[in-house]
Parts: sequence; C-alpha cells; structure tokens
Amino acid sequence: MPHLADQLASVRAAIADAAARAGRAPEEVRLVAVSKTQPPEAVQEVLDAGQTVFGESRVQEARAKIPILPSRARWHFIGHLQKNKIRQALALGFELFHGVDSLDLAKDIERIAGEFDAQPRILLEVNVAGESTKFGFSPAKLRTEMEELLGLGCLQIEGLMAMAPFAEEAESSRPYFAALRKLRDGLQEEFRVPLPELSMGMSGDYPVAIEEGATWVRVGGALFGNRGSKGWRPEENSATLE
Repeated sequence: MPHLADQLASVRAAIADAAARAGRAPEEVRLVAVSKTQPPEAVQEVLDAGQTVFGESRVQEARAKIPILPSRARWHFIGHLQKNKIRQALALGFELFHGVDSLDLAKDIERIAGEFDAQPRILLEVNVAGESTKFGFSPAKLRTEMEELLGLGCLQIEGLMAMAPFAEEAESSRPYFAALRKLRDGLQEEFRVPLPELSMGMSGDYPVAIEEGATWVRVGGALFGNRGSKGWRPEENSATLE
C-alpha cells in the first residue's frame, strides 16, 4: 500500500495540474483532508507529511480525535450539523463550517455563538441538483433568504458549498460546479457582499471542481484510502497517541 505521504503528494500534484489547466495558481486551491472514520494515527501521519487542515463530519468522533492530535492541526466541519450538536461543535473550535444548509440552522448557530462570544466562519450548502437525499438550500430559496442570512451578525458567511450527484465519470459533475460558481457570482453582485470561497469537489471529481473555480476541495478516499462505511469509531477505540 502506498505511504500516506506519497498519497498526499499525489493529491497535491493533481491539484496543481488542475489549477494550471484553469490558468490558476495552485495556492488558490486548498485541501481539506477528510479524516472522518480515519484513526488518529493516520491523521498524525498525514499531518507529519505537511497537511494541516482536516475535515470531520461527526461531532462525537471529532471530540475523541481532536484533543489527542497536535494543536497545529486545523479542523473544518464538513457534514450536516445537527442542532443539538452546535454547542459542542463550537467548543471544539472548528475554523470553518462547510455545510450550513438552512436558515433555521444558521439562526441556531447565531444564537449559540452569541453565548460563546464567537463569530463562526461558515459556508452555505446548496443542493444544486435538487436531490431529495441531500441537505442544502435550493438556489431559489437561498436567493430569497440571503438578506436574512447576511443579517445574522455573529456569522461570517464566506461562500458556498455543494456536492455533485454521484457519477462514474468526473466530467458529469462539471455542470453542477459551474452552476454553484454562477450562483455565487450572482449573489455577490446582487447583495454587494464578498463570497470568495467555493467548497466543491471530492475524491472522484476534485480536478474538475478546481477547473470550475473551487477554492476548497474535500478529499478523503484518494488520500487515506477507502475504509468502507464504518471505519474508525470513537466508541470502539480508546487508544491515544504517544
């Protein structure tokens, strides 16, 4: 099996190649190493290889993992945040929440952030394909609710996030990434607000996402390998790092 440092180098090379094809500088695109279901030892190995930003999607798993890893690791929350987990997630110090998927959730984060005297950085998740199995604003609903979202003073809205529908060919994701970029551009113009970040692209399609303007790509399987649907679970593992 390839060493994780080699896998990281391969992903970074693919990011640079995709950026070059789009006439972009590689540093315009940042990598979130999706560490959900990965054991702390694997995260440590990738951290030692120079990757610092990791993505978790379950608060319970993050609570078990973050305290035992070095403080130089930085954490993004990339999943659907349940309302009863907001307080715990804010206490863990996630730098960016990628999947704020409704006005109600944003209001709850705003209210609890006020208790912490915090100003969470967030991305608004858009269900660009209208899939019934996915969370997120519809483009039309986001336009309707954007003014109210921008009025939530504790939240720093930095851009948009989306997941393309699953497809065998990465090229099939291109229209959805292009649609998210177009929506972002329209919102910036209509509401006169900067929304610089686009979180889009995962292991199967991140080069295409970069060509369409992604600033964050969320890569797990192509970096860590596939651990199946279960993987590491905190309730089943009590090991700590030396």
